Amino acid sequence: MAVTRLGRNPMYQQIADTLRAQIADGTLAPDAKLPTEAELRAEYGVSRETVRRALGLLLNEGLIVSARPQGHFVRRRRPMVFRPQAEFRERPYTPEMDAFMTEFSEEGREPRQEIAVAIEESPPDIAARLHLKAGQLAAVRRRIRYLDGEPFNINDSYFPLDLVRDSEIMRPESITRGANAVLGELGYQQLRALDELHVRMPTPEEARRLDLGPGTPVACHVATGYTAAGQPVRVAVSVLPGDRHIVSYERIRDDENGEA
Repeated sequence: MAVTRLGRNPMYQQIADTLRAQIADGTLAPDAKLPTEAELRAEYGVSRETVRRALGLLLNEGLIVSARPQGHFVRRRRPMVFRPQAEFRERPYTPEMDAFMTEFSEEGREPRQEIAVAIEESPPDIAARLHLKAGQLAAVRRRIRYLDGEPFNINDSYFPLDLVRDSEIMRPESITRGANAVLGELGYQQLRALDELHVRMPTPEEARRLDLGPGTPVACHVATGYTAAGQPVRVAVSVLPGDRHIVSYERIRDDENGEA
């Protein structure tokens, strides 16, 4: 792609477009070093500020990383495939690790998670999904999941406190067989879930927890789990940075009415 001052877009956007295209077609491969700021200035006859604005666009899009003083490099992408339908798979995958740790260890990656548990009044939208009354408390399991040392997503699960008090859910550690199994043992087995997917910009707190650069959008997956009687027993909120995830749903055709 040629860069020209006669182009409709500002020069920094044209330079970013050229580099982006080279990343997309493999001319600039993963981990490849980009030309230096001085080389870009000389090639395009522009100021340092123009070059830095172009690089800033690519940084915000998650296409490159800055490794000063070495320079800028094409980011190697290994996105996480997020499968909401996997929630009801039989568990545990291994007796030592929960589903997240097991799945990505088998892929040769290095997963870990930080877990914190709190008792609090939940946000109004969560309280409404759980049918909590005013002043009724929720137990919250907050997790940040890491792959290869990078924070990949947030998974915060809310439960009516009256249902899970004194259970494993209240401990800040992995539950190898899964929280769904614990709920079932308590008499509140989840048999269906309502999935909602919102695409938006992160809140400042989410950006801090996930170490997000400016301009990175997130997908927010909200799953509300219900018992056979229709009682909501869990709301799981996953915040998935757009530059680190692929959301994958499986749909099965219903033979009776011909619909998925």
